Amino acid sequence: MSNLNTNHIIENSKFNRFHAMILFWGTFIIILDGYDLAVYGAVLPVLIEDWGLSNVEAGAMGSYGLIGVMIGAFFFGPLADRVGRKNVILICFVLFSLFTGLCGTADSPTTFSTYRFIAGLGLGGIMPNVIALMTDYSPKSMRSLTVSIILCGYSVGGMLAPALSIYLIPSYGWEIVYMITAAPLILLPFIWKHLPDATVFLAAKGRTKELRQIMNKINPAGNYTEKDHFEKIDIKQQAGIPVIQLFKNNRALSTSMFWIAYFMCLLVVYGLSTWLPKLMMQAGYGLNSSLSFLIIMHAGTIVGTLIIAKLADRYGSKKMLVPMYTIGAICLFLMSFKSDLWVICLLVAITGACTVGAQNIANAYVSQYYPPFLRSTALGVASGIGRIGAILGPTIGGILLTMNLPIQINFLAFAIPGVIASIAFFFIPVKHAYDYTEKTEDSDIKESDTNSKVI
Repeated sequence: MSNLNTNHIIENSKFNRFHAMILFWGTFIIILDGYDLAVYGAVLPVLIEDWGLSNVEAGAMGSYGLIGVMIGAFFFGPLADRVGRKNVILICFVLFSLFTGLCGTADSPTTFSTYRFIAGLGLGGIMPNVIALMTDYSPKSMRSLTVSIILCGYSVGGMLAPALSIYLIPSYGWEIVYMITAAPLILLPFIWKHLPDATVFLAAKGRTKELRQIMNKINPAGNYTEKDHFEKIDIKQQAGIPVIQLFKNNRALSTSMFWIAYFMCLLVVYGLSTWLPKLMMQAGYGLNSSLSFLIIMHAGTIVGTLIIAKLADRYGSKKMLVPMYTIGAICLFLMSFKSDLWVICLLVAITGACTVGAQNIANAYVSQYYPPFLRSTALGVASGIGRIGAILGPTIGGILLTMNLPIQINFLAFAIPGVIASIAFFFIPVKHAYDYTEKTEDSDIKESDTNSKVI
């Protein structure tokens, strides 16, 4: 008989078909999530014309959906650490797919905003749990990379939204680019079949047979049987409010800095995603060209994320994030000056890599910084705080455009939060990360705070 630590087995495992299946479905879900988030910015110029919206009204309408995203992140993140990541992922998938599709049937701004709010609940809950699940099962040597690959799905979805809008809107109207988002619901049974629950949750619920099957898939050479027992973290024994746990064990400064960084990061990301086409039209580019800049930004995000993720696994996420946000802020401001087209395209791509791409690395960083039983909570609450910035981003953009300020001021307003995010990441102490202290502090946490035992 042997007592086994599932986390150590997973950390030292080799990437195989089981990991690839989680990576595939996680990426697929985030692609849909990214499409749903980006499609509003892609159709916004048409909505403004069709419904006679002012820039402020259009920005506010975008923010209603983000309020749903914020509430969803706050609610579904901590909930998943209690009832299981898989259950929450499936619920959120149905919410955002169904109600984003229904946006295409809306005949008024009020109905449209209501559907976007409900869809936002699912959008807010899906990312923290997909990322936490991928982190749960990734080999330690490639956690940042696997999480970042999944998060590149946002950019793939972000590219699909304007690309489909360019070709579909002229012939079928803006409604079709929303309606098609309901089609992936037919794949729900396959997602249910292939996504596992977290090992911590399975052990806590006494689902030992299922846990043993999963561990044999992760490490076929282990050939685990009923004689092997896996450590159990009893999630029911955790004392206090889950959010309070984020501030324990010397993580108060880290948690605060993560929240500030997320607020600033998502203000920039959502402000750009919503208003970049309009800002570039203001700079003298046509609608199709302006939508193309969104595609370039997301292409830069994908390339930048994959390169930086590999470096983050080797040198640490913090060392990548601080310079990335600084460079992104500089390039964003430089976009406001008239230059050759290739220069603007390059600046847009770098900005994508160092803002949206940096946010992908930040999500991977948070998922590894906290212990497994707090991952969904940590990501969910940080994302929820960030969504406040995401709500303000489109609104601020609308107000700035209405004021008819010089275009440099508009871009500078979105560059400054990037600098603040860089400073916040600089002050996060690496020594209090879960992986860093795993064999010291967090070993004690598991035994005392979570009643660690074997089953």
